[in-house]
Amino acid sequence: MKDSGEQNRKKWLRIALWLAIITIIYNVAEGLVSIYFGISDDTLSLLGFGADSLVEVISGAGVLHMVFKLQKTGNESRDIFERRALRITGFSFMLLTAGLIAGAGINIFQGNSPQTTVPGIIVSSLSILTMFFLMEYKLKIGRRLGSDAIIADAHCTRTCFYLSVILLASSLLYEFFRISYIDVAGSLGIAYFAAKEGIEAFQKAAGKVGCACGDACNN
Repeated sequence: MKDSGEQNRKKWLRIALWLAIITIIYNVAEGLVSIYFGISDDTLSLLGFGADSLVEVISGAGVLHMVFKLQKTGNESRDIFERRALRITGFSFMLLTAGLIAGAGINIFQGNSPQTTVPGIIVSSLSILTMFFLMEYKLKIGRRLGSDAIIADAHCTRTCFYLSVILLASSLLYEFFRISYIDVAGSLGIAYFAAKEGIEAFQKAAGKVGCACGDACNN
């Protein structure tokens, strides 16, 4: 029974490792595509969404390191690498928040409008499906392993899911009504979540928060 339990633990940790890798690869691709179309189509919400995805890659590197450590030692306590990644993540999110707020102000002042938000609809729809899949499997694995760290990562993926919903809503509404303030509102919604994630990253780096992204570990 003990050997069987250890084999199951190794199996779930392997899956957790692959989910961490998939999350990083997907966020890199999503970030680059979103930033490209955000710039070319003058879509601030899509640009902010893409920048958020690239910041998540830094956080994802810390999660990947944590899963490697779980495989070797079973220790979930954050080491120097993970704390440093969290601080960089926190700073990047706060910088992104400031940039989005400034961009929203400039767009309002200059009356800028997106050429189209169709790429935002496509990217956000794909992201909603991907993030839901990753979130559910991370929660399942975290509970099977009794790992607060993996469950916390699943809750961060849930935040990415919410961001995708905001982008989809703002992109769809803009395509229907062609009101520039809709894109600005979407970018400010993304800025809110970016600021929230930044604060929580700093708190986790300081060891003040056991779980991530505003959710309890046992949710």
